[in-house]
Amino acid sequence: MITFQNVSKNYNINHHSSTALDDVGFNIGVGEFVSIVGKSGAGKSTIIKLLIGEEKPSKGRVIVGSYDINKLKSSKLPELRRHIGVIFQDFRLLSNKTAFENVAFALEVAGRPQPEIKNFVPQALEMVGLSNKKFNFPSELSGGEKQRVAIARAMINHPDVLIADEPTGNLDPINTAEIIKLLLKINELGTTVILATHNKDIVNDLNRRVISLENGKIIKDEEKGKYILV
Repeated sequence: MITFQNVSKNYNINHHSSTALDDVGFNIGVGEFVSIVGKSGAGKSTIIKLLIGEEKPSKGRVIVGSYDINKLKSSKLPELRRHIGVIFQDFRLLSNKTAFENVAFALEVAGRPQPEIKNFVPQALEMVGLSNKKFNFPSELSGGEKQRVAIARAMINHPDVLIADEPTGNLDPINTAEIIKLLLKINELGTTVILATHNKDIVNDLNRRVISLENGKIIKDEEKGKYILV
């Protein structure tokens, strides 16, 4: 479903070339739950940018489903991104919209009809356990609740892949455990989940596949991996 073939990514900053990814290769199958781990600057964010078509590789190929990122025209980007839900450490909610409106916004952007929005949004909020907070604004929600709204928004278009970029970075251990439980539930329902994190405890508890990055290279790719970085 997702293939990185000998992918390198270089950036030119003030006439200096820096390598973010160096000959990275892996496949992620449908329905997998994969953690991508590494210290800050290891290349996790670059992998995510390539997956969502925000960047193109300097060398190698990136395939996501039926999309070849190397050849993807910018007009096709919205189509690719309907297949991919993304959640971030800082939630990225619209502060002037309620929980309901934040989730609905993802459908409005996709041009979905109003009756569909009225039907789907409550279901998405129920899935993340927030039916009772639909009229609350982000400022009235806890960090864990904000991340749940973000997950509902990411899942509203029924994506094939959910990318979680440090989703628990701003959360306490209790909320962290709840968010991970929710990601596992989403995965059990058939969505491929890619979790980028440097939270060692989460990764070790999951006992799922772990791809470990260091300085833009894969140093380990294990089926039931642990977070072991020297």
